[in-house]
This record gives sequence, structure tokens and C-alpha cells, in this order.
Amino acid sequence: MPALPPSLRQGAESAFPPEEYAERQRRARGHLQQAGIDVMIVTGPENIFYLTGQQTPGYYTFQALVLPVDGEPLFIIRQLEYFNFIANTYISDAQVYLDGDDPVTFLVAAIEGKGWSQRRIAIDKRGWFLPIAVYEALQARLGAIHDGAGLVEQLRAVKSAAEIEKLEHAARYVDAGMRAGMAAVRAGASENDLVAAMLQASIAAGSEYMGMEPLVSSGPRSGIPHGTWRRRVLNEGEPAFLEMAASHDRYHAALMRSAWLGKPPQAAVDMEKACQEALQAALEALRPGEPCENAHFACQAVIDKAGYTEAFKKRTGYSVGVSFAPDWGEGAILSLYSGVKTLLQPGMSFHIPPALRVYGEFTVGVSETVVITETGYRVLGTLERPLHLA
Repeated sequence: MPALPPSLRQGAESAFPPEEYAERQRRARGHLQQAGIDVMIVTGPENIFYLTGQQTPGYYTFQALVLPVDGEPLFIIRQLEYFNFIANTYISDAQVYLDGDDPVTFLVAAIEGKGWSQRRIAIDKRGWFLPIAVYEALQARLGAIHDGAGLVEQLRAVKSAAEIEKLEHAARYVDAGMRAGMAAVRAGASENDLVAAMLQASIAAGSEYMGMEPLVSSGPRSGIPHGTWRRRVLNEGEPAFLEMAASHDRYHAALMRSAWLGKPPQAAVDMEKACQEALQAALEALRPGEPCENAHFACQAVIDKAGYTEAFKKRTGYSVGVSFAPDWGEGAILSLYSGVKTLLQPGMSFHIPPALRVYGEFTVGVSETVVITETGYRVLGTLERPLHLA
């Protein structure tokens, strides 16, 4: 391993104290043991961060945490990322590969060196960054690789008090960004002007880089889902759609709001009213012990009653917390949707964004990031919800 410079202290930039990670690893080991797994290879940047504190934009290169049920964890890291790893984690056992090395060969040799190769090994198959070639190469060299998907994610679903504090910071940053974006909505401004204002304000407030770019569009472009800025200039009588997230120590809060330059048409007014009522209905259904799907049913019932069933064919909300690009959510962990029977627990956190649109004409929507409490929910943001008239 490279020699550490005297000025670099292990864990100096870690998001949490070592005790937080020790407890997470202890709980993860418990889940591995229950699943009959001896050793877990963790490759997803979100799960790696959750268990160790390691964070880097360089997760496009191979990194892996190897967590045994008994014994200390091992980390496989690219040489360029090693000092970043030292600054962010308290892991003492790291093995460093060079750019000319084959990371899979390096990982297998490290596992063999620990005497773990004949044990029951699993990997987090659900992550964004586990290429098929890497999985097949590991399977060819280590034998059967078991599915560890969800073993870490189920721990991430319920946030500790320290994690909720991170979300509260992120919510303040996203409030600042959305206020600035709304203030920038005016005739003659471009979509780029809105996004520039949103990013400047949220970053100035404290946000780090986000897991996904803001979703901002105007005029007929706003009627297309997940459209974002392309230099278009706003005109009188047109809609603007704004959605963004902000990040504190990789924990994300998100927010959606709508605006209109001048008087909106009655169709937009009616749809926006339905979104407001659907959001409130979903919020009121968030109670510990209730299944996740209940909030979706409450939201959908409002949409259906208003006559917009065909315009709402999606989940009502999704879990938020630790995120890296390409997403600001934890939607693979929990969704507020039909068929999701997982019971709500205090400490779970969600972004709830009901939106309705006339495709190719406009979108209206409103959202909140919330935390489940002992008695219901708590909204983390402070922005007013009604359609902003510019």
C-alpha cells in the first residue's frame, strides 16, 4: 500500500463516526448469517458508502468491500482512489490494484489469500455497477456466487437519527434551490437561467454534487416526462416545471414545484388541484405499521375521483437517502406503490411527487420529502405548495 502522508488522518472526511459504521456492519453480518452467507462482496457505491463511508465520483472503476460474517472487512481499491479511501473510511485492510491490473483477478487472489474462497460467497447483484462480465468472471473463478441483493438495502430503508439529520440538511439546500428557481421564472428567461439559479443557490447553501441533474422544462416541452433544460426561452402564458434534489454527505432530499407565466388554463388549474389533494392524501396515509401501498392507494383514489386515471400510471413515491449518479432516489429499496406490502417504520424516508400532464402541452406537480415518525410523518421542506404564478 502507498505510504500515507503525515497530514492525512484516517477517517478525517468521514460522514459519520466509526461507531456508526461498526453498528451497520454488525447488523449486515446478522443478515448474512440469517441468509446462510459467509462472505459478501459489495460493489454498489451506495451500499459501500453505507457500510464504510467510502465515497468518490470515481466509482466507475472497480471497487469492492468484502465483508465476512466473522473477521475484519477487506477493501479492494484502485491506487488513484486510495488516499480518498483513507480520508473517508476507518477500514484498516485495503489492497490496492494498479490500472494495469485485472481487478477481478486481484479480488479473487485477495479472497483466496484470506482463505475465503471455499466459503459461501454472495454479491449484491442489484447494483448499478456490476457488469455481467465481472460477475461471470467471479463465478468462473470462485464457483457458485449467491445472490446478496437486498441484504444491505433492507438496512438502508430505516434511517438512524444521524442519517435523518443529513436529510434535514439536504432539504434546506433543496429549499434554497427551488426558491431561486421559482424567482427566476419570468418571460424572457431561459430554462438554463432557471437551472443556473437553482444550482447556484443550492450549492451556495451547502449542497454537494447531486445524484441526478434537475428536471426543468417549459412550454410544450414540460409535457414530456423527465425532460430537462435545453436553452428554451419562456414566454407569457406558458408553464414551467421544476424538480431537483440536493445532497448532504450523499443523503438526498428532493422537491417538485410548478409555475405558470400569467393565467393558467382551467385544465392546468384542475390538474394542479388534484395533485395537491393527492399529495395530502398520500401524506395522511403514512403511518407506522401500515403497508407502503396504502399511501399509493390514497393518492390514486384522489386522482381517479378527479378523472385523471389515464394520466397517472406510476408509483406515488420512493425511498430517499444515500444516492450516487445516475439517481437521486432509493427507488430500488422501497416504493409507495400497489403490491408493496412492506410495513412503514419510523425512520423511513420518501419523496412523494404526484404529477399530471397533458403530453406535449404541460405538466403540473408538487412533492415533498418526508420522514416517517412514531405517529405519522414529518415534512422536511418549508416551501409553499400552490402553483406559482409569475
